[in-house]
Order: sequence, then C-alpha cells, then structure tokens
Amino acid sequence: MDNNKKLAELLFPGVDKTPEDFEAVYPPRELPEGARVTRFAPSPTGYLHIGGLFGALVDVLTAHSTGGVAYLRIEDTDKKREIEDGVSAIISGFNYFGVDFDEGVTGFGTEKGAYGPYTQSHRAEIYHAVAKRLVENGLAYPCFCTSDELSQLRDRQESEGALIRGYFGKWAKCRNLSLEEIEKNLAEGKPWVLRLRSSGSEDKRIVFDDVIRGKIEMPENIIDEVLLKSDGIPTYHFAHTCDDHYMRTTHVIRAEEWISSVPKHIELFRACGFRLPKYAHTPQVLKTDEETGDKRKLSKRKDPEAAVSYFVERGIPKESVLEYLLTLINSTFEDWRRANPKEDISKFPFNLKKMSSSGCLFDLVKLNDVSKNVISLMSAKQVYDNIAEWAKVYDPEFYEIFTADPAFSTEAVNIDRENPKPRKDIAKWSEVKEYFSYLYTPLYTPDYSLPDNISKLDAAEIAEKYSGVFSLDDDKDEWFAKIKEMCEPLGFTPNVKEYKKNPDGFKGHVGDVSTVIRIALTSRRNTPDLYSIMKLLGADEIKSRLAQAIESWK
Repeated sequence: MDNNKKLAELLFPGVDKTPEDFEAVYPPRELPEGARVTRFAPSPTGYLHIGGLFGALVDVLTAHSTGGVAYLRIEDTDKKREIEDGVSAIISGFNYFGVDFDEGVTGFGTEKGAYGPYTQSHRAEIYHAVAKRLVENGLAYPCFCTSDELSQLRDRQESEGALIRGYFGKWAKCRNLSLEEIEKNLAEGKPWVLRLRSSGSEDKRIVFDDVIRGKIEMPENIIDEVLLKSDGIPTYHFAHTCDDHYMRTTHVIRAEEWISSVPKHIELFRACGFRLPKYAHTPQVLKTDEETGDKRKLSKRKDPEAAVSYFVERGIPKESVLEYLLTLINSTFEDWRRANPKEDISKFPFNLKKMSSSGCLFDLVKLNDVSKNVISLMSAKQVYDNIAEWAKVYDPEFYEIFTADPAFSTEAVNIDRENPKPRKDIAKWSEVKEYFSYLYTPLYTPDYSLPDNISKLDAAEIAEKYSGVFSLDDDKDEWFAKIKEMCEPLGFTPNVKEYKKNPDGFKGHVGDVSTVIRIALTSRRNTPDLYSIMKLLGADEIKSRLAQAIESWK
C-alpha cells in the first residue's frame, strides 16, 4: 500500500464507500436532449431576499423552458450563520410566490426527489468518500495549522508584499509533511482540516464560457483550499462540487459575485474527476441610493424591500412581483407581454442568453406601474379574494367591513374592471381601504371641499336640484342626460367645447356639475364610474349624503 492510501486510511478509517458507489446511487438523469438541470441553493441564514427570488426564478425558467429539472438544495455547512428554522422562512417565501421546484427540500425535514438528501448536512458520507479518494490520489492533505499560525502567515505575506495571499506554495507549511509527521500529529490529537493540493500555477490562466457573459479569462487557482473543516463538515466550495455532480446539475446559475470563485471550482471538479457544469453568472439586483443618487446593491440591512416579506405585508400581488422581475431578467419580456397581455408567464419563451450582464435596477415606482396593470386584468372575484386574504392577516378591522357583504364588495371592485380598457389605479391591496372608503359607512369621512371655480352656493343648488331628479331606475344614458338637463338653468353649459370657446359666458360646464355631485356623494373629485357607485350606494344613502352636502355648503 503506498503512502497516499495509508494516509487515506488514517484520515478516514470508517469510510468504506467509494465515489463509484454514489455514481450508482445517483445515475445520470433520463431527460430529453438539451434539457437543463438547475439548482437554487440558499443557506438557511434568514428571510428570502428579493435577489434570491430573482435567482430562483431564473433557475426554474431555465430548467422548465428546456424540459429539464429545477431543484432546491439547502446549503447549511456554515452553522455559525444558520438561524433556527431558517428553512421554513425560505420555503414559505417560495410557496407564496408560486415558485415551484421539481425536487428538493419542501419544508422543515421534508423533501421530494431521487437525488437527495437535498440538505448538505445530511450528505456527509458522500463528501468523505470523495475526500478520501482525493487523498488516495495525492490531491488532498491534512493541515494542522492553528488559527494563530494562519494569522501569522497572513501577517508575513502582508509585510513581505506578497501579491497573492493565502495558503499555497512556500506558505503551505503542511503541504509536504511526511507520513510519519502526520501520524505523530494525529496520535497527539491535533485537530486538522483537509486541503486541496492545488496544481495551479501563478503564470497560467483558465478560460471558460459563461452562458450570460461569454468568454471569461482568469488566473488559475493556486490556493490549497480547505475541503473539510476540523469537524468534518465540508466547506461550501467542496460540498457544492460534490452535490452538483451527483445531483447531475448541468447549469450552475448564480450571482456575479461568484465569478471570482470559478477557478477554484473548476480545479475542484477536475481533481474529483467530475464533468464540469456550465456556468451562468446573473447580474446583481441594484437600487438607486436616495442620498447619493448612485446605484448600489440592494442591502438586507438598509433596504426593507430587500425582503420579500415587504411585498407580502403591503399586499403587492405575487403576480406583480414575478411580472416585474421578468422585465429585469429578460429584455424581450415586455415586448412579449404586450403581444400576449393575458398569457401566463410560464408560457414566456425564456432564454438565459438574453439576460443582461450589467446590474438590474430595482425600481419600486415601476413595480407599482406593473402591478396596476396586473391587477387591472384580474377578475372581480380574484380581486375580492386577494383583498380578503390580505386584510384578514394585515388589517383585520377592514377585513370585517369588507367581507360583511361579499356581493357588495365584489361589485365595488368590479367597477370599471371587466371591460376592454380596465381602470389601472390600484397597485397593492393595502391601498384598497382608502381607495374605496366612501363606499363603506364605517370608513367614510365627508369632505366637501370644492374646486376654486365652483362656489358653495352653486354647489348647494346643484345638489338640491339633483336630489329631486335622480332615479336609480335610469340607465346610464338617461342618468347622464338628466345631469346635462340641469346645467343651463343653473348657469352651466352641457357642452364642454362651448365652454372652452366662451368661458366667461358660463359658471362652468357639465363636467363641473358632475364633479359637485361626485364630491357630495363620495367626498372625492376623482373616482371610478359614478353611475356604478350610485347603484351600490342605494337611493336612501344618496339622499342622505346629498342632504349633508347641501347643509355643509349653505
């Protein structure tokens, strides 16, 4: 037995499975030619970030547009940063937004799929089997350096002006320990980590094709990276190498900040004898800083909208958020949406190569515009159900008022809705309470403020006259005809063009008369269709409100 095999037995005496054993457990997937297998692999360190939702959406679209598989893997090797039940926060975020993975973790302690476990802390035997093989092949070695020794190493590199910092070459103290020295250290119980014996050279470079960014050239990795920590837990770099291979990932899609890690990942895949996946590095999600005006990365600490819970709490529909993210993800989406206004986003012909390599600017104003359009295309029932669901959790008082008469509220949200040109004025469910408050007596606060061009006396006369002529039996044409008939006796013209030609000849036009009636009944100068509002209010409430307005203006 050569020294490498002896060393492997010393370090991993209880490991009896081989990488080949796991090749049999996790065979190549039987998928159509060209099908892509992607993974979203968050750490359970907190809430779902909007950048995470962005990345997960790209993973799912990439896989599903090619007839492939997208899976959710939890990378929990960094136990210091992990929070209790952080997995549930991530899963609930995906569930809310309807981002469906074909395989992977589905909840706390639950998963689906044949390539699991999908949580890294449950895959130790795989990592140890591959690590043992690397030692047998002379490609990995134990390092006994203490944290103090590593700190001193960094200090020496800094003082000597080393261009590259890290554990490599002449700085790698444990790289060439003899088997006897290693045996002695182990016998003394010294803790150790397993390091890659890098074959990289400072004067060589690697070239790889990024699906989004094209050809990228970088220096080879020369660092003897840690593969297993002293407790036997793998580092991110090593774990993801093994997992992406055995889960048969074809495309590693991740944020651009990981580009610098590609050289070490390529070396790890090659050292392990694994086939390299394709890499695609997505742009960062940016925002414009309110203080400086500069673009910067969305911050978990500074920006409340960084958390997807921000959108949930404000009642921005999940459909709106996904729709907006797609405008950032693919430059062709907006043209597709204009051509297919009511098509489900799953039908969008997503193309990873159409992603921009520059940062995506997350703009809440544009999100609101997108959301108004999305909500305008929803049916009245969809809108009612969404409002009720949101209010039940975030505004219980409004929930009780809104759901007391479902038929009434459904009619209310249907005003100016199910028609060829629906009204686009609601962007989030949290706006509905204020938007429709005039329809609900407990929420209604009268405000009889008038435009500058209308006197209180004229307003009172209009309201008095209208109180005597309106009828809910009128159809819409008859309803408006009565308003026009009121105009001339009150000094207004029923013809807007006539008023524009001779503004001094009239107190105003039919639009001003309608505005007075609107204010009397809703305390608003701008509302959805007034005829429909009156139908909902009913004759008794209309008469009561007109009387209150007249009293206020006299």
